[in-house]
Amino acid sequence: MAKSKKRYVCANCGAVTPRWQGQCGDCGEWNTLTEDVPATVFSQKHDLSRGGRALEFIPLNRPAELPVRKSTGLAEFDRALGGGIVPGSAVLMGGDPGIGKSTLLLQTAATIARGGNDVVYVSGEEAAGQVRLRAKRLDVADAPIRLASETSVRDILTTLGEGEPPALLVIDSIQTMHSDTIEGAPGTVSQVRGCALELIRYAKASGTALVLVGHVTKDGSIAGPRVLEHMVDVVMSFEGERSHQYRILRALKNRFGAVDEIGVYSMEGEGLEEVSNPSMLFLSGRDQPLAGSAVFPALEGTRPVLVEIQALIVRLQSGATPRRAVVGWDNGRLAMLLAVLESRCGLNFSSAEVYLNIAGGYRLSDPAADLAVAAALVSALADRPLPDKSAWFGEVSLAGEIRPVAHAGLRLREAAKLGFERGYGPSDAKNETSTLDYRGLGQLANLVDHVMPSE
Repeated sequence: MAKSKKRYVCANCGAVTPRWQGQCGDCGEWNTLTEDVPATVFSQKHDLSRGGRALEFIPLNRPAELPVRKSTGLAEFDRALGGGIVPGSAVLMGGDPGIGKSTLLLQTAATIARGGNDVVYVSGEEAAGQVRLRAKRLDVADAPIRLASETSVRDILTTLGEGEPPALLVIDSIQTMHSDTIEGAPGTVSQVRGCALELIRYAKASGTALVLVGHVTKDGSIAGPRVLEHMVDVVMSFEGERSHQYRILRALKNRFGAVDEIGVYSMEGEGLEEVSNPSMLFLSGRDQPLAGSAVFPALEGTRPVLVEIQALIVRLQSGATPRRAVVGWDNGRLAMLLAVLESRCGLNFSSAEVYLNIAGGYRLSDPAADLAVAAALVSALADRPLPDKSAWFGEVSLAGEIRPVAHAGLRLREAAKLGFERGYGPSDAKNETSTLDYRGLGQLANLVDHVMPSE
C-alpha cells in the first residue's frame, strides 16, 4: 500500500504546500501552515458523513395504516406467533434434525396457499421430488405452492423480482444458501449473515412474510452467528423428543407479540395434528394413584397445561454415594428443594438416590412447580400415594414457605375442567371453581404432615 504523503495547509487562505515554511507564499501570513494528511481512496469510500440521501423522520403519533396479521390457518401456529403472521416480517425457526420443521412449514404453506395467497417454498436441502413426496404423504400435493430447489440467493431474488412478491416465502434452510458476492462455503458465518440480510431486506421492501429454517447446535441453540437472531423479528423453536408423540412450538423472541405462548402438536402418520387440549396428552395413562406421582398445573403464556411429575427414592447402603438424576426440570432447583426438605421438615434424603422425571418429555421452568415436586418427593419417600385427583402448585422459599404464584385461579379452573377434585397451593390463592376443594398450605411442613401423618 502506498504511503500517504504529508501536506501543509494555510489556516488563513487554504493554500497547500508540500513542505512546511514559516510564511505562506500566497497570503504572506506567518506561522499559519499546519500539517494535514490527505484522504486516501479507502477513507474516501468509507466516509459515511456525506453522499447519502436525506431521511424522512416520522412522528410517533402520525396516523398510519398498521400491518394486519394474516392467519396461517393453523390455530396452534397462530397462537405461538401471537395471533398470526405479519406481512414483511422475518421468522427464524429452529429445531433438532427430524423433529418436523419442514413438515410443519409445508403444512402451513399449503394452508395459506389454499386461502388464495401466493406462496413460494425454496428447499436447499432436498430435491423438488423429495418435497413433492412429503406433500403427497401429508395430502397437500394439490396446494398451489410454487416449489423450487435452489441455494443461490441471487437466483432466488432475481426470480422473485420478475413478478409480484409472494405473500409467504419459506427458505429451508438458511445454512444451505450462498451468495456469490461473499467468499466462503455455505453455512459459514459470513455466508449465513450475508444471505439472511439480503432475504430480510427483500421481505421488508416487498411486504413478503419470510420464514427461515435454521439448524441447531448440540445444546439446542440456533447454529451460526448470534447476530442472526437479532436480525429477524421472530425466533421460534420446535421442541420435543423424537421418541415421544408431542411437539411444542415455542416463541423465543417476538417483536409482534408475547414470547410465552406455545403451540402443541402431535406427530401422526399423516403429519402434524394440532392438540387443542394438551393436558389430556400429558396425563394419559393415569389409571390409579401411585406413590411418587403429583400433577402440576403449568402455565405456558395464557394456556394452562397439566403435567405429571414422577419421583423415585432408592435407599442405599451406608457409605455409598447417592445419585440425583433429573429429566425435564432444573437440577440445581432439585438440590435446593431437597435441602429445604431436610433442613425445615426433618426428612432425610442424604442416604438415598433421588430420580425425578417430568412425564411425556415435557420441560418445566415455572417456579410454581416447587410444591408439586416436593409432594412427589415426600410421597415417594413415604411410599404413600397422594390424594386422588389432586393438583399441586406453589413456589417454595428457602425458609420453607409456600409463596404465591401468578394466575392461581386459571390453574385451578383447568384442573377442575379435567375432573380434578382437590387443589393444594399457597394460602392466598383464590378458588373460583365450585367443583374443586382447595386447601392452602402456608408452610412446607404442612405438606409433610398431610402426606405423612403422625401415627
